[in-house]
Amino acid sequence: MTTSYDQQQPLKKSTIMKRALKLLLSFMKNRIKGAIFTLINGILIMCLFSFCADKNKAKNASPVFIEPDTEKPDIVLISVYDNYKIKAELKTAWGFASIIETPAEKILFDTGGDPVILLSNMQKMNIDPGSIHKVIISHVHGDHTGGLEDFLEKNNKVTVFIPASFPHSIKDMITDKGAKYTEVSESMKISDFVYSTGELNGLLDEQALIIDSKKGLIVITGCAHPGIVKIIEKAKTIMKRDSVYLVAGGFHRPPMAVVKKFRELGMQKVAPSHCTGDDVREAFAEEYKEDFVEYGIGKRIEIK
Repeated sequence: MTTSYDQQQPLKKSTIMKRALKLLLSFMKNRIKGAIFTLINGILIMCLFSFCADKNKAKNASPVFIEPDTEKPDIVLISVYDNYKIKAELKTAWGFASIIETPAEKILFDTGGDPVILLSNMQKMNIDPGSIHKVIISHVHGDHTGGLEDFLEKNNKVTVFIPASFPHSIKDMITDKGAKYTEVSESMKISDFVYSTGELNGLLDEQALIIDSKKGLIVITGCAHPGIVKIIEKAKTIMKRDSVYLVAGGFHRPPMAVVKKFRELGMQKVAPSHCTGDDVREAFAEEYKEDFVEYGIGKRIEIK
């Protein structure tokens, strides 16, 4: 009986072993490729998450401002609206507004509550509204924003720095008057040696002003709703400083313990006004003595 060549012949043992080994090697090769792919994919995903987390962290962190090693400027603070009075010929009312003079420009911080009183006091002090370059509003209360609209009618060539949480009605009013506004969320540079703390959360969202002067940091607050201590600590963090030369403005009736806390924070001079409270001002005056600055309408503080 002859054997047909198209019939399947039994494989030799050696051939079976070779084919089995080839299949095993192919399987192992594919498994290794898959494992390497999975490993690389995992590393890429971890890197992506790490990058996003770092980016998020950087976005949420407060900027730190360090001025170049140049001579700090002379600074002048002038109270133009307050419920405390220094000069008899000027009119007081509940609210706050101060002017910051640097060699580069004049900045109006808050605008009081009554536009007539604000503009009248400025006129009596020979301060032309047209000489103001920038306006900063600490928070939305009327005793700090009340003079803004009438001021812009006198000078709309300014940029108004407002907390981002301000209502559209105020933003629209600013642009309707022909001025520009900048929304402030995080700490930012306003001018050379002048910064905003950024919008701080508290009883009411608010920003405060930081000035890097020849004598050290100056912090100016409108009402300090987030807490005067919190504002000072924020200023020190932003500017990487251990002490503050002067804090001026409204402290929002803090507890008496704040006087001791100021000493712990390295506060050199204090100029509380507006909403601080008579009893707290007196406590500061007793503790700080010659380093207590009576701040109110008509007061001029020169830091040279």
